[in-house]
Amino acid sequence: MVRAIGLTRIARRNAVFVTCSVLLVVSLVGATRAWPWWIGVVVFGALTLVGIVDVSQKRRTVSRNYPILAHFRYFLESIGPEIRQYFIQSDLDERPFSREQRAAVYQRAKNESDKKPFGSLLDMYHPGHEWINHSLAPTTIDGHDFRVEIGGRHCRKPYSASILNISAMSFGSLSGNAIEALNKGASRGGFYHDTGEGSISRYHRLHGGDLVWEIASGYFGCRHDDGTFNAERFAENARADQVKMIEIKLSQGAKPGHGGILPAAKVTREIAEAREVPMGQDVISPAAHSAFTTPLELMAFIGRLRELSGGKPVGFKLAIGHPWEWFAIVKAMLETGQRPDFIVVDGGEGGTGAAPLEFINRLGVPLTEALTLVHNTPGGGGASRGDPYRCGGQDHLRLPDRPNPGAGG
Repeated sequence: MVRAIGLTRIARRNAVFVTCSVLLVVSLVGATRAWPWWIGVVVFGALTLVGIVDVSQKRRTVSRNYPILAHFRYFLESIGPEIRQYFIQSDLDERPFSREQRAAVYQRAKNESDKKPFGSLLDMYHPGHEWINHSLAPTTIDGHDFRVEIGGRHCRKPYSASILNISAMSFGSLSGNAIEALNKGASRGGFYHDTGEGSISRYHRLHGGDLVWEIASGYFGCRHDDGTFNAERFAENARADQVKMIEIKLSQGAKPGHGGILPAAKVTREIAEAREVPMGQDVISPAAHSAFTTPLELMAFIGRLRELSGGKPVGFKLAIGHPWEWFAIVKAMLETGQRPDFIVVDGGEGGTGAAPLEFINRLGVPLTEALTLVHNTPGGGGASRGDPYRCGGQDHLRLPDRPNPGAGG
């Protein structure tokens, strides 16, 4: 009885494969009498060949157990996100951006009207709903180009940054055409373009848009052959007029403490040129920096980069993990008197950076909590209310080293 049940299950799993094989034989017989049967020969021959491959391979268990039929499952699985996006999800589901938000971006990019009647679709009494309080006495704003000056007392070349900019995305993760388009937009719009840790490529330089050069643990664009920091190469690139600020990446929200690897197969000649690495080898970004290991050494490194760059603003980016490690950085600022010109806080939600699922979902403090901690720390760390800390930023946080009335709170 058990054997009979097992054979029945096998027969059911292979029913489509067997049916296609039988229809192929029938079509071959019919093709000897009339040419339309050749259509069946082609269709069922192809399906039978797929079934033979499925039964023979040992890589995918589902395909082996359900020849031909498994491919319908793979197809439905592949279009699952689109089905949910277009037919199931609400216009207000925000992962990562709602359809309502995307539609507004598309309309504004095409210079189409983005005005909507009949009020908000949001549940304004839902816990966590946020709003802005308006004034009954609106004022007149002289211009629309809101900017914040970044650069402390040690900075000889402060930078007037827009409050909205292009955050870090490396050449290599983005194509040359994408980098060129982003930088052209930065040039036309008067805002900066963060290079990401992949250094400055030829595509960053084509349109002359302002750059923030991100220096990560791989020291791409300023490294010795062994991967350590090269001061001479740094000074050469950092003193370029297009480079406006330097950003040291301590960690990022998608994969804090993880480092990274670019497989040798993806290292093209242009990527090797930009990162100053050899072709044919994996490109490693270590989890930690080799140029410094303590908060005090970080402050010294910031001062060194500021001097090598000719006095340009130098700051760092971090995803908050253990709060006391951030407190130690603040204490190092107070002890040495050496402060970054800005700080970028990256949320644990992650962004364009690829990372293991566990890191994306569970590692790092979310942006709102991290932003609140960093912004509130200076007063509790021994700094007075008059000490120079202000928010002025983009989707993360910028903290200039001195008070600036143009910066937001």
